[in-house]
Amino acid sequence: MLKKLQYRAEALFARLFLGLFALLPLDAASGFGGWLARQIGPKLRAHRTAERNLRRSLPELTDTQVRTVLRMMWDNIGRVVGEYPHLQELATSPSRVEMVDPNGIATRLRADGIGAVLVTAHFGNWELAAVPGFRVGLNQANFYRAPNNPYVDALMKRLRGSLAPGGYLPKGHEGARRGLATLKAGGHVAMLVDQKQNEGLAIEFFGRPAMTTPAPAVFAQRLGLPIVAGRVERLKGANFRITIVDVPMAASGDRVADIAETTRRINTMFEDWIRARPELWFWVHRRWPD
Repeated sequence: MLKKLQYRAEALFARLFLGLFALLPLDAASGFGGWLARQIGPKLRAHRTAERNLRRSLPELTDTQVRTVLRMMWDNIGRVVGEYPHLQELATSPSRVEMVDPNGIATRLRADGIGAVLVTAHFGNWELAAVPGFRVGLNQANFYRAPNNPYVDALMKRLRGSLAPGGYLPKGHEGARRGLATLKAGGHVAMLVDQKQNEGLAIEFFGRPAMTTPAPAVFAQRLGLPIVAGRVERLKGANFRITIVDVPMAASGDRVADIAETTRRINTMFEDWIRARPELWFWVHRRWPD
């Protein structure tokens, strides 16, 4: 009973907090979220984690550059929160969210009659990585880490709206089973794969081993499907560019080695994104073992 009351109280706070951003126009909500996070973020323990990760990964940055990246990282995180109630507006606005897909990958995924594994990282506003599939009408299901609070979970799903018509798949055995069934039926599954997974593979990331999920490579290899990545860059304020690329898969014939190599290629791709725009990545996560 006490746990249920706690969950309800947390959900009420979340609804009120996000409701404030919903009352504001998109640009104001994004800007206010960024300002708020810039004030609060540097005072949190997570800021020290972010600084340690950043300095170890990009040692060439000066102290001034490190401070700038961290300040803008908090700005981006805060803007993501402020933009949550406006995700549908962003998803349906080509002037707000530009798609760069010169090879027509999104259209191909819709027309080829088979599924695909879609990957991205906590980069820019990562919630918008589903937009290309949403716009071309893919039957897309998203893996996600469900909050412990079921009321908050329901709230976040409601705010994401119709970005994942195939539903949301909780990480774990049940989610993997449902994801596999979706792919076998010709659907598409999307996942954020830049966080630590204790049961994953020790794959190099910024020169250090990092426990990385091999799930995209495992799914794709098992079913003979492509892996496609979407990079969401924040341009100015609440304006974005999403670039869609195929991930080259290893095909030596050695199943175990190919899974590891494909996973390494995904990590290398994320490194390239982050080196180009380090302020847009989620440095606060404990990605590497200390």
